[in-house]
Amino acid sequence: MANKEHDYKNLWDNRYREKEYAYGKEPNEFFKEQLGEFKPGSILMPADGEGRNGVYAAQLGWQVTSTDLSAEGREKALQLARERGVTIEYFVGDLEQVDLKENSFDAIGLIYAHFLAEKKSAIHKKLGMYLKPGGIIIFEAFSKRHIELARVNPRVGGPKDIDMLFSREEIMNDFVNYDILILEECEITVNEGIYHAGTGSVIRFAGRKPLR
Repeated sequence: MANKEHDYKNLWDNRYREKEYAYGKEPNEFFKEQLGEFKPGSILMPADGEGRNGVYAAQLGWQVTSTDLSAEGREKALQLARERGVTIEYFVGDLEQVDLKENSFDAIGLIYAHFLAEKKSAIHKKLGMYLKPGGIIIFEAFSKRHIELARVNPRVGGPKDIDMLFSREEIMNDFVNYDILILEECEITVNEGIYHAGTGSVIRFAGRKPLR
């Protein structure tokens, strides 16, 4: 496990060390569309990488806390925040070690936040503890069907391990009893920087945490 985690961290450090922003500087379209439906408050952005989504939220007036495994990603995110005239708080580290207050965020943005297969459900459930009752999850990531599309066109990106990809059933189990605003699997044209280019299959989810 330790070697797998080390390799995964190195992958992201190497990718974000490149001069160009790996997934561009503009926010994910689904995140942008959904975030605009809610009044700004506090938002947690796990696996925020180079910060395109967290910085966008900050531009709308959200108080942003981002996290990622990669210190290289953090540097690029803070640079982007300076360019856009906003500030974000950004922690580097494994989400299992990050210690945040329960029931403290109005929203959580999980945008292509693919975790190691053996950890992903536990991380989702832990993240749910940080969300206030009535808070919102906004989620988009590659579905299990995406594995075939990525074989045809590797430029579309995504994990090569199908167990790191998602199904609707997994999302319903991880965020059980949430009020489902959107839950769908669909094929979309992905056009986000040099590592997300082509046709992809994604799970999109927006849900509200139960009040009790």
